[in-house]
Amino acid sequence: MVSSSKTLSRRTVLGSMIATAAFPVLAQTRQGHDPASQEPTKMKIRMMFGGQTITATLYDNASARDFASMLPLDAKIEDYSTNEKITYLPRKLTEAGSGPFNNERPGDLCYFAPWGNLALFHGGYRYSTGLVRLGRFDNDFEPLLTRGEFPLRIERV
Repeated sequence: MVSSSKTLSRRTVLGSMIATAAFPVLAQTRQGHDPASQEPTKMKIRMMFGGQTITATLYDNASARDFASMLPLDAKIEDYSTNEKITYLPRKLTEAGSGPFNNERPGDLCYFAPWGNLALFHGGYRYSTGLVRLGRFDNDFEPLLTRGEFPLRIERV
């Protein structure tokens, strides 16, 4: 009898530990605080280069919040391949907002962790490891199609 109550006690303790560990994660996900959340926030940014301005809405993830904490920011924007412009950040962002996604499309604002740069997609692309989506451009991202290298100003709206 003693050994079965010890076993029951161990099972109860183990079950309690598992429940305690699991429920905060479940609650956090339900509240929209998933580290890789791609839910828009009210945080808007403006990017100005080459006499043009585009705005974007950031997502609710740690990487996007880390990026917003750097603003305002002056940098250089340049073409990379045929589908994106890039700009390097003064420091690397947290990767806590990372996670795979499969709904890539032009107009995505991403962070490429291995190189420490923003990737501003104006053409089709595919998710790759290290790519963290920070937000989406509002409305028109046509200024990204302007080829060349330009001074860039990024600020909160």
